[in-house]
Amino acid sequence: MKRINEIVVVEGKTDSQLLKELYDVDTIETHGLGLDEKTLELIKEASKTRGVIVLTDPDYPGLKIRNQVEKYVQNCKHAFVDRKDAIGRKKLGIAEANKEAVKKAIENVVTFSNQEESISWKEFLELDIIGDKKKRLKVYDLFHLGYGNAKTLFKRLNMVGISREMIEKALENEGYSD
Repeated sequence: MKRINEIVVVEGKTDSQLLKELYDVDTIETHGLGLDEKTLELIKEASKTRGVIVLTDPDYPGLKIRNQVEKYVQNCKHAFVDRKDAIGRKKLGIAEANKEAVKKAIENVVTFSNQEESISWKEFLELDIIGDKKKRLKVYDLFHLGYGNAKTLFKRLNMVGISREMIEKALENEGYSD
């Protein structure tokens, strides 16, 4: 069983159980939106010694938790499972996710950094992503950036240093046409 050195931040017990079936891993549970100062401190300390990967549900509460952790803990890594791969019978979440999708998310972690702009707003607009949901979702998928609106995509592209040329090439390689 493959060992994950970083500590994985998840929302709940069932998420931890799934990860422990797939990996030799330690987790910190946020208890969903019940994430408190004490847990944030624990995550911050873990990030200093082992590093942290945030793996939350691909829904609004998951995004809110991810943003809280990102704001409080610098240099954490992010793993994203697509919504389509995380739908169970009655719920949407990591615990309901396809195991291969979770493995893919862990293997494709990204780190956000506030470096200089890699793509300008003008270039982003010229890619015609804002009015094209299909294209926006394709870009999220190609670069393993999770899910969100166009503004969030623009921000994440810059945070991971992806340029207009990289996006155009990736879309071209996928045979994507308008």
